[in-house]
Amino acid sequence: MSVKERKERERAGRERLIVAAARELAEQQGWDAVTTRRLAERIEYSQPVLYSHFRGKREIIGAVALQGAAELAVALRAATATADGRRARVTALARGYLDFAAGNPAVYDALFQLDGGLAYAREDTPQPLKDAFAALLECLGEVAGEGVDPGLFTEVFWASLHGIATLTRAGRLPPEYTGQRVELLVDRLAVL
Repeated sequence: MSVKERKERERAGRERLIVAAARELAEQQGWDAVTTRRLAERIEYSQPVLYSHFRGKREIIGAVALQGAAELAVALRAATATADGRRARVTALARGYLDFAAGNPAVYDALFQLDGGLAYAREDTPQPLKDAFAALLECLGEVAGEGVDPGLFTEVFWASLHGIATLTRAGRLPPEYTGQRVELLVDRLAVL
């Protein structure tokens, strides 16, 4: 291995360490607790080392969001992989999405609530974000209904899931009715 390859590998390792530490701190104490000073202390590097990887917190949030988007895509595909039939797949997708949001609140915030400097729904959208949307579209496109644009239907269904996730987490919706909300959403929006 050349010196250049070793340095690139070490740099990538430091970057993964920064992102993991930011994510862990955000999940434990919220994004307000994530500062370059605290991250530097956690990973035992100086603040200039952090700044050599990320220009600031915004870019760190973006890196967590990209990692989270990749994980969300995997979780959604896994949730639907064993479901038998369109209704079961859509229900599994909805539950998988809501489970991901509830189980990874800081990552979910990085993806959909905070400014991570990422482009959404544009030509220059990063691939992990496109892939997470594609994981939704793969399942929901088949239940959009005749004459309905599958992408537009996916956006509306996704917005509904996001609303359920966000309002439930904020205590605006009682969590014990989440299953019923999913059933209502599937029954009323999806053409099964």
